[in-house]
Amino acid sequence: MPRPFRILSHLILLVACLMLTLAAPAGASSVRVLTVQGAISPASADYLLRGIDKAIDDQAHLIVIEMDTPGGLDSSMRDIIKAILASKVPVATYVSPKGARAASAGTYILYASHIAAMAPATNLGAATPVELAPTDGDKPTASDKPTQSDKPEAAKPADTPTGDPKMRKAVHDAAAYIRGLAELRGRNAEWAERAVREAVSLSASEALELKVIDIVATDLDDLLKQLNGRVIKMDGQTVTLNTAQIEIERVEPDWRSRLLAVIGDPSIAYILMLLGIYGLIYEFSNPGMLFPGVVGGICLLLGLFALQVMPISYAGLALMLLGIVLMISEAFVPSFGALGLGGVAAFIIGSVMLIDTDLPGYGIPWMLIVPVAAATALFSFFVAGMAIQARARPVMTGAEEMIGAPGEILADMEHEGWARVHGEQWRVRSKAPLARGSRVRVRARHDLILDVEPDKEIDHV
Repeated sequence: MPRPFRILSHLILLVACLMLTLAAPAGASSVRVLTVQGAISPASADYLLRGIDKAIDDQAHLIVIEMDTPGGLDSSMRDIIKAILASKVPVATYVSPKGARAASAGTYILYASHIAAMAPATNLGAATPVELAPTDGDKPTASDKPTQSDKPEAAKPADTPTGDPKMRKAVHDAAAYIRGLAELRGRNAEWAERAVREAVSLSASEALELKVIDIVATDLDDLLKQLNGRVIKMDGQTVTLNTAQIEIERVEPDWRSRLLAVIGDPSIAYILMLLGIYGLIYEFSNPGMLFPGVVGGICLLLGLFALQVMPISYAGLALMLLGIVLMISEAFVPSFGALGLGGVAAFIIGSVMLIDTDLPGYGIPWMLIVPVAAATALFSFFVAGMAIQARARPVMTGAEEMIGAPGEILADMEHEGWARVHGEQWRVRSKAPLARGSRVRVRARHDLILDVEPDKEIDHV
């Protein structure tokens, strides 16, 4: 081939390679790593769902969820599992680092993933659902006292869970759910059901022996090394992983996920709701201030938004509101402390009942409830009381201060004339004739005209 044609062919080949490189989706040869630490909440669910969707859009080769969780909300857990099951990119859930756990909701997510992996010195299990509040809404999945299995053999699951009919229904539902996930991924379904019915746990080595997980890896690099060449079934097709020398992209939570995580904390939501109530009370007591009303409205809406995704007790919320009303009423209706003390008691009881403390990370600590109750009581007894005393004082300035002010008639008058009030000349009206120099007192004001009457106290003296 002549040299010019050879050069031209090389240029065409180079341009074609560049075009293929530019056309290749970003992340097509990368691993997306998402990290979840702490309770499974609406914030963590939002972070994982958006991370999985972005990885699918970028056609990433693999999604790795590094997880360390004590459990979380049932609704958030199911949203995450639905996203994993619908993912077109393989998802590997990795319980890491050493000492981490995948308890309760984490066990379900581990079972739902295409690949289940754990680091040494980690554990999973204790997936018995626990109802946090007597409502029909979200129920966190957590265990009261996780137990460790004595032997790695998988025993037959218990036929009937203990508890009331509602609890038995929740346990049966959770057992069927995790069994379905286990059968879908070809994992140990018998032990999964024991984790729900008996709240048993496993270490990483025992989980691998019982085929609960697929891999035990010391770190992320070791995990990717072991995954290289592994064949995964997805939607009736097989996918071979090629994770050797692959690019790793870590996706950190953005501002939205961080905001949801902050306001999704029960203690923060509790404080926001109280700030909102206090702000609105202050605004209604002093109309026109605007700032307390605006800030209070925003805080109250943020607090209610956070509480509506949590399993709250409406009886506890009602007791809190009743306690605030009683403590404020003490300032208006003196009852020798009866209303105030009753309000403090109702407020504390309602705060304790608002969210149960069985699930780690979803309780309101006593160290927060007691100071807030004390501050609310002080606000009601002293601040509100001082405001009432201030209102009882006579008006010192403004138009209202003119009512009752003394004055002197400047000229004889039948019904209308002029008078000096507070060193100023005012147009005045009187029902009776008044002589010059008569002492009068203002009884009403109509714009720039004052209604006056003789000052009987001065006349009598």
